[in-house]
Amino acid sequence: MKDEILANLNNPRQLEKLYRENKPAFQRAFKVLFPELKDNPLVGFWNERLNYENEEISWGTGKDLVFVLVASLLAGIIAKLPAILQIDEEFFYPRNIGFIVFPLLIAYFAWKNHLHFRKIAIIGGATLISLLFINFLPDNDKSDTLILSCIHLPLILWSFLGFAFVGDRLNNTEKRLGFLRFNGDLVVMTAIIVLAGIALTGITIGLFSLIGFKIEEFYFQYVVVFGVAAVPIVGTYLTQTNPQLVNKVSPVIARIFSPLVLITLVVYLAAIIYSGKDPYNNREFLIIFNALLIGVMALILFSVAETSKQHKSQISILILFLLSAVTIIVNGIALSAILFRISEWGITPNRLAVLGGNILILINLLLVMVKLFRVLTQKADLNEVGKSIAWFLPIYSLWAVIVTFLFPLIFGFK
Repeated sequence: MKDEILANLNNPRQLEKLYRENKPAFQRAFKVLFPELKDNPLVGFWNERLNYENEEISWGTGKDLVFVLVASLLAGIIAKLPAILQIDEEFFYPRNIGFIVFPLLIAYFAWKNHLHFRKIAIIGGATLISLLFINFLPDNDKSDTLILSCIHLPLILWSFLGFAFVGDRLNNTEKRLGFLRFNGDLVVMTAIIVLAGIALTGITIGLFSLIGFKIEEFYFQYVVVFGVAAVPIVGTYLTQTNPQLVNKVSPVIARIFSPLVLITLVVYLAAIIYSGKDPYNNREFLIIFNALLIGVMALILFSVAETSKQHKSQISILILFLLSAVTIIVNGIALSAILFRISEWGITPNRLAVLGGNILILINLLLVMVKLFRVLTQKADLNEVGKSIAWFLPIYSLWAVIVTFLFPLIFGFK
């Protein structure tokens, strides 16, 4: 990219084309070149353009606001369907929790990215098939495959959201990493909105109680339900129209939590040895252990995606490398535990699902760790780390499809 920018310094049209084709790569290369080219007026213009931050909050267009309001209302109505249609909540929510928000977010990005009708039809058809499949599975509370399908289906819907987010550039590494960054930013924005909502709820209920009105039941049944359903939609809208709100917060959070989680994992591994507990014979402990693994893996992916936006210090990269290495140890323990349980008590849907997930996470972690080591030894750049993550994302989606749709058939809906 640096060579292309230098070759087209006097060609504004080509510079604009380079920028639009790969904005993150253009920005990284430009930052490196700027100190030696800052006397060039065109370079000065690009520097102002790339670093300009609007301090005012943008509320988008009227169409944007109408879409957000309608989508938020629809999300609330979907969340209230059990009350509206007299559907058993224990049947509805485990199977359909992902359909409350994901289809509306998919519609938002399909609209904003001007997706071709054929791709919209593919996403819509796949979403409809998923909806019908999960709701027509036998109603058996003790079915492991039903529980696994309900757990993995939101991951499939998340994959559809990623498909809509990247638009027509499915193989673009930067767009895939941008999707991961969007998820991190959305988590931050959602947390802020939820905290504000909790404060508003407390104030509202308190004020009405002072004048003798007990509104708790109504407030939680309608205002809170509609509000919670709307939070991801409003959060997405704010992050997309006002990226400056969180684009400095998310990297800071990633940089703070990465070393803290690294220290915690090391201490936790030592504590496991001291306590004498292990995941080999304790099923609940193994479940918690795997949940910890997934959480740390998500933090690593998010941190690498944030770090890849610009050049970072060797310390930051070293911390990510060490975190990856320690997480591989955690993964190895979990993997050996599940293999032990399979050898002792045989294969079950749960054990096979956990085994497959652990193997995928292990492979992904090894790829990330190797790439980070190459960056530390200056044999590669951060782009290589990002590419290894972006390349692996569809594999997780494929495994989720297998667990959701094939496991019930393979194990006879048990």
